[in-house]
Amino acid sequence: MGWKNLDDMDLGGKRVLVRVDINVPVEDGKVTDDTRIRRVQPTIQDILAAGGRPILLAHFGRPKGKVVPEMSLRPLVPALEAAFGTPVTFCADCRGPAAQAAVDSLAEGAILLLENTRFHAGEEKNDGGLAAEMAELGDIYCNDAFSAAHRAHASTEGLARLLPTCAGRLMQAELEALESALGQPQRPVVAVVGGAKVSTKLELLGNLVEKVDHLVIGGGMANTFLAAQGIDVGKSLCEHEMTGTAQDILAKADTTGCKILLPSDVVVAREFKAGAENETVAADACPADAMILDAGPDTVARVAEVMEGAKTLIWNGPMGAFEIAPFDAATNAAAKQAAALTKAGQLITVAGGGDTVAALNQAGAAADFTYISTAGGAFLEWMEGKTLPGVAALTPQA
Repeated sequence: MGWKNLDDMDLGGKRVLVRVDINVPVEDGKVTDDTRIRRVQPTIQDILAAGGRPILLAHFGRPKGKVVPEMSLRPLVPALEAAFGTPVTFCADCRGPAAQAAVDSLAEGAILLLENTRFHAGEEKNDGGLAAEMAELGDIYCNDAFSAAHRAHASTEGLARLLPTCAGRLMQAELEALESALGQPQRPVVAVVGGAKVSTKLELLGNLVEKVDHLVIGGGMANTFLAAQGIDVGKSLCEHEMTGTAQDILAKADTTGCKILLPSDVVVAREFKAGAENETVAADACPADAMILDAGPDTVARVAEVMEGAKTLIWNGPMGAFEIAPFDAATNAAAKQAAALTKAGQLITVAGGGDTVAALNQAGAAADFTYISTAGGAFLEWMEGKTLPGVAALTPQA
């Protein structure tokens, strides 16, 4: 891919500026979910093992260039120390004399956490001056924040232009997984795309129909595609103004040879609540007073058949209203099928997106997927075929 990883760098005695995404939920001053912290643990451990000194750069919330005490990274120190098993020093700035002094006094085997990069207006503006001040604190820049790689900020893009640069272990894993899924995948490739709205995933769908062999469309957006074929979807969530766009995507798929799989049967109900009275009907037989809330068993069987014949699966978005039973059935069944095929060595599975991760966890399938991305916007933009500034900056300039 042209970028370097930690194995390509001489880290001994070096100050390593590591851009991480530890934008984790905090309640009453305590971290309630340390998943993102644990995901960067391999990078930190490898830097320490190689004799490097990790200096963490991160954002937290949206302070919009101002110091907002409630968005300080200081409360994360105990969670970082617990995850990394080593002392973590905190500095109340990410550049300037205080940060320089903290770097100079960093003990061997310890970690330094610098304050929220977004406390400076120059961060989101990708200000060269701020990037230069950060660069003075390190010898090597390591980007381990794929989830922030779609932003051209001082700490994600500008800094990479000023120091020897490499990808951290999480960034490396993300890029290798995505390359295996879309760059040079084993075919046939199937993509499952769900969620509420076609409008939020237009570019994704447009890119996928050019790259995958089968595209399974589920969730609320499937209703828009059904409506585009003249099917009455009753009171279902549907973007009727997007039916023309849905028709364009279907036409494009015809020219590229991508086979689109839409629901052939659906689960409908008159109200959206747990245990609501429901029935399964043909996709073109939704009652006028009902709404489609999940794909039916015939659709699930067709999806399973497509997966059986595939080598690579990309998943973004649930197939139904998975948050509430019984409308989680299609998502759960398809997820378990994908997980079983992965475990059997028949399928490479890559998934990402907030609802996707939640749905796969709920189905008990996440652990068996080949790779699950913690990134939201960056994962989606990569799948859309866009160049991510933070990734592009990892590649040495000619």
